[in-house]
Amino acid sequence: KFPTMKVPLPLVALLSAALLASAAPPTCYSRVLSLSKEITESFGELQAARAVDSCVQTLPRLYLDIHNYCVLAKLRDFVAYPGCDRVVEVNELKEKARSLYTILISYCRRDLVFLTDDCNALEIPISPPIEHS
Repeated sequence: KFPTMKVPLPLVALLSAALLASAAPPTCYSRVLSLSKEITESFGELQAARAVDSCVQTLPRLYLDIHNYCVLAKLRDFVAYPGCDRVVEVNELKEKARSLYTILISYCRRDLVFLTDDCNALEIPISPPIEHS
């Protein structure tokens, strides 16, 4: 005989719900949100790298806000930018930007709501709030 464990039913239900929630597929919104953050962070790291080609400094800024309608033009401009084709990291970033653009205009077209069309807001990234201790 196997020993039986008595686990309260609410605990089993809670654990089951937690497992199901983590196994849920990403939504269109969560996918574009995470990809836009990944692209923005990668661009920042590329700009900050010292051993990178000088052409990287001439690339258009790539701060992305998927709630801003101008993000579509920003992505198109970045992907079409003719410089830095010899830099592998830039080509990888352009490929991610192309993927994000495709997801935005094809797969998530009806799922997203653009809250603004302020193109200037995409030129200057918003600094995260400073936490005081």
